[in-house]
Amino acid sequence: MPAPWRRPDRAAVEQGKKIHVYADETRPFLQGSRLTAWELMKDGIPTTVISDNMAGAMMKQGKIGAIVVGADRIAANGDVANKIGTYTVAVLAKEHNIPFYVAAPISTVDLECPDGSKIPIEQRNGKEVTHIAGKQMVPDGVGVENPAFDVTPAKYVAAIITERGIAKAPYAESLRQLAALEEVH
Repeated sequence: MPAPWRRPDRAAVEQGKKIHVYADETRPFLQGSRLTAWELMKDGIPTTVISDNMAGAMMKQGKIGAIVVGADRIAANGDVANKIGTYTVAVLAKEHNIPFYVAAPISTVDLECPDGSKIPIEQRNGKEVTHIAGKQMVPDGVGVENPAFDVTPAKYVAAIITERGIAKAPYAESLRQLAALEEVH
């Protein structure tokens, strides 16, 4: 029977590991700055917020040893839909030989969705990008793309961590096995 679910950062601390988390700000709503950083600090985990476009430079400087992201949906083949910018971080992690992990509840896995190309991507209101604190920052008439999510191909994912265990490639097999396990109580 798999061990009870522990968020990977919390589990590392419980195991006595010294970690420091660099949390992307996560634009346009700044969930990383406002929520992730708050949760980490509340748990006593040292945290530094970085702008979304700093991730590659931090990796190049050797400040990042592993990447852990969440997921909004995971396809049967291990492709992962998460907040926009996740794909970019995964590609940068691969370039810098840094493992890229996904931590998500098993309910996020959709075995009926064969791959990431079948995951619909929500387009959000352009004002989320053009306005900050109600003030327009972009000239009138400029086009805006504002997808809420992107899809990271499974080839960039080192492992998918769930409350039922850890899935590794080939994901079509390992995710199906985890999904078939009974719920941990």
